[in-house]
Amino acid sequence: MSIRRRDTLLFPDPPVIAAWAAVGGKKEGEGPLASAFDERIPDAGFAAEGCRSWEQAESLLQQRCIRRCLRKAGLRPQDVTLAFAGDLQAQCAASNYTLRALGVPFAGVYGACSTMAETLCLGAAFAAAGYSERTLAFTSSHFCAAERQFRTPLLYGGKRTPTAQWTATAAGACLLRPAGSAGVPVAAVTFGRVQDYAVRDINNMGAAMMPAAAATLLAHFGACGSGPEGYDAVITGDLGAVGSELLYTQLRREGCELANHLDCGCLLYDRDEQPVQAGGSGAGCSAAVLGAYILPQLQSGRWRRVLFVATGALMSRATILQGESIPGIAHAVELIAPKGEREG
Repeated sequence: MSIRRRDTLLFPDPPVIAAWAAVGGKKEGEGPLASAFDERIPDAGFAAEGCRSWEQAESLLQQRCIRRCLRKAGLRPQDVTLAFAGDLQAQCAASNYTLRALGVPFAGVYGACSTMAETLCLGAAFAAAGYSERTLAFTSSHFCAAERQFRTPLLYGGKRTPTAQWTATAAGACLLRPAGSAGVPVAAVTFGRVQDYAVRDINNMGAAMMPAAAATLLAHFGACGSGPEGYDAVITGDLGAVGSELLYTQLRREGCELANHLDCGCLLYDRDEQPVQAGGSGAGCSAAVLGAYILPQLQSGRWRRVLFVATGALMSRATILQGESIPGIAHAVELIAPKGEREG
């Protein structure tokens, strides 16, 4: 079970992430984490598989990642007792079609780029409560599908601003199990609250999401009686370079120095060598970095405690055209190294 402190659930007997996988596209496969992906997909359109659209391709991207994750756990799709998933497409279409193929119980989640953390929060809560024995949490994003939905068609060739971020073609999946199983424990989770600082620039997601990241971090620190110094790393996703600088300024005003911060949007790509402007974004960005980089660091004992905070911008195509501001959300997942590694 769990102990609730305001917006935070603490797990005295932590559920665990028993298996995980990360899959990236061509640009992601040319970045700093290339060798850590379980699979790199050179053709984001999956032409050899007969895909007719970017939306279909994203569903196949998810399926590749899920099957890699389940293979590591020694499970088949029918062994999964519940799946929490979502993506950036309208009505989470990629996830819907993926779960149509897998045929497992499914609860759709939309948290924009915060979806990986949100599905982990829900999966950990269900695992800790004994409601689900083998819970799948996953998400993805696809550059071509997302650009068409939220910005402009690719053929338009719109100019990208310095504050813009590159939507990752990537996916991440985690299998959660109750306490006592082998894996990376989830010590606590914090469900975020929507924050809106009246940012309206669709090309500055970092600024739109930063207030939510700051609010969730402070809420988690307060509930857990901790601070940034209690973690090997505090990792956001995906504020990018612009949002990260704003986060430091905002937290400093609150009397909180964030000296051990990393951001998934800055980890997935090499901004000096790859034209991604302020860094990476998309639900698949933080999901892929979690599976390719963060969880392996904890599994090996190199890190002992990490706070993973994925952020999302909760706009839609309609609200953008209507001139609405962009609300943000952030959810936090506190991860610790397996017991033997913590004591090593």
